[in-house]
Amino acid sequence: MSNFTSFMDVALNEAKAAATRQEVPVGAVIVQHGRIIAQAGNRTRELQDPTAHAEMLVIRAACAQLGERLPDCDLYVTLEPCPMCASALSHARIARLYYGASDPKSGGVEQGPRLFSHPQCHHKPEVYGGVGEGMASALLKGFFGRRRR
Repeated sequence: MSNFTSFMDVALNEAKAAATRQEVPVGAVIVQHGRIIAQAGNRTRELQDPTAHAEMLVIRAACAQLGERLPDCDLYVTLEPCPMCASALSHARIARLYYGASDPKSGGVEQGPRLFSHPQCHHKPEVYGGVGEGMASALLKGFFGRRRR
């Protein structure tokens, strides 16, 4: 991976935009061969849809362009995916997952159910945690800190 380029900055910008909409600041990007295919931030409140997580939105958009499976695509997301999103990543056959902050409360990849380690998991992407973790964590802590005042 000597020519690795991270797209976490794009995901972080999507997370910041989500925060301005009073959404939980999570952003995601799907990349294929170094080209951004889809990018989004959480829109659960705006769309009144509990499945409108950033990961789900980019998977839907990428599949609309490329088809049902995304085997040569990478997903960058600012927060460890929840079990719902991890399952969608598996079903979409995402090649690599890069995430920023771990989610001890609701994560489904390296926390909680650890979906990709389950024997019934259809597909296990390569997983790289902690990419841009400091910035992603600060954004989430700031958002929730302001809400708790």
